[in-house]
Amino acid sequence: MSVNMTKGQQISLSKADGTALTSVRMGLGWQAAPRKGFLAKLTGGGADIDLDASAVLFAAGQPIDVVFFRHLVSDDGSVRHTGDNLTGGAGAGGDDEAILVDLARVPANIDQIVFTVNSFTGQTFSEVQNAFCRLVDETTGAELARYTLTGGGSHTAQIMAKVHRTGGAWQMKAIGEPATGRTFQDLLPSISAHL
Repeated sequence: MSVNMTKGQQISLSKADGTALTSVRMGLGWQAAPRKGFLAKLTGGGADIDLDASAVLFAAGQPIDVVFFRHLVSDDGSVRHTGDNLTGGAGAGGDDEAILVDLARVPANIDQIVFTVNSFTGQTFSEVQNAFCRLVDETTGAELARYTLTGGGSHTAQIMAKVHRTGGAWQMKAIGEPATGRTFQDLLPSISAHL
């Protein structure tokens, strides 16, 4: 059963039977919002929007590694990006980009993994609709949590969520913080407030 998360909500990443999850997928999906008015007539009503999912791995508050479209696998191999989607989806609700995390293989010094999304081409979130991130148990395919990315606004990025260790177990927290930037590097100052 999936939990619809709200900003700031935190959930435990353990299964109903009390065992820990071993592998999760953070999926990102979106569509370009239909354009209205004169511009829509000139362009055919829509435009491709290139959102990018990234995962920044932290140890004691310091960024250690990042997984994104130009670095698809973390140096230790525990986090893997499935590839870049330049246009978004057709609204079917599937993942347009995904990042797989093998929690059992994440090195012990990594205590937080922060997931971000940014508009590489610079469009604002007012030009995006049906955007979401979701956490899936990669072993069973069951959706554990879904966070709807708030639409609208002049921001070009969002700090989506993080997974972090608490007492040896992994937790997920929905952050949902609007930010400005076209790459994960631009977001590092905003991310630091959530560590």
